[in-house]
Amino acid sequence: MLEIGIKGSQKTQVSEDNTAITAGSGILPVFATPAMVALMEKTCWKSVAPYLQEGESTVGISLNVSHLSATPLGMEVTCESTLVQVDGRKLTFKVEAYDEAGKIGEGSHERFIVISDKFMKKAKSKISSEEQ
Repeated sequence: MLEIGIKGSQKTQVSEDNTAITAGSGILPVFATPAMVALMEKTCWKSVAPYLQEGESTVGISLNVSHLSATPLGMEVTCESTLVQVDGRKLTFKVEAYDEAGKIGEGSHERFIVISDKFMKKAKSKISSEEQ
């Protein structure tokens, strides 16, 4: 059962694969803001996945985050999430990211619980409506 207070934690190493250069979000070899956002989303969805019913998933619907400090190649980044609100199928999380030197990002993230098959059917219907 989904309850306020569920926590999540995920880590990643800053490498060439997740720099601003590779993400196309800048020209410097530091942890990319899009990579931080992806880590935040991953931390949130993984934290609640064990509590969902079979056939359910969550999708991101809103992000409000600040990238506070640059993290160079080789450092480890840890993201922590806390489920702070459950409003029907809408879930709101507090998210924070840290490297070994301190906080690098913070904010909030909202996700929505969906029925996976129904969600994908609706998404795929865009293809067939485009072909008509």
